[in-house]
Amino acid sequence: MNENPQSPKDLDEVILSDDQGNEDVYKILFTFDSEDYGKSYVFLYPKNAEDSDEIEVQAFSFTPDENGDVDAGELNPIEDEEEWDMVQEVLNTFTEDDEQGE
Repeated sequence: MNENPQSPKDLDEVILSDDQGNEDVYKILFTFDSEDYGKSYVFLYPKNAEDSDEIEVQAFSFTPDENGDVDAGELNPIEDEEEWDMVQEVLNTFTEDDEQGE
């Protein structure tokens, strides 16, 4: 039996619900782990804004599922200011690297 290390459907989208029960599809920009905080983080952006010049990116900490993937039910807001600064720095580094690659 040939085992594929990645799950058959790579998870690259999650559905988030707001307080009114409205659901929106978000694409996963990328995830990373922080040893300092012992958490995993995910950056998301609205799927319907994919082709937009300005994309609002949201960040959450999350508990990976058994495959190490993001489970929309396990997203947690980042409320600590120092933790938020670290997450913002990672995003800034990612976007700078992306802009230099173009």
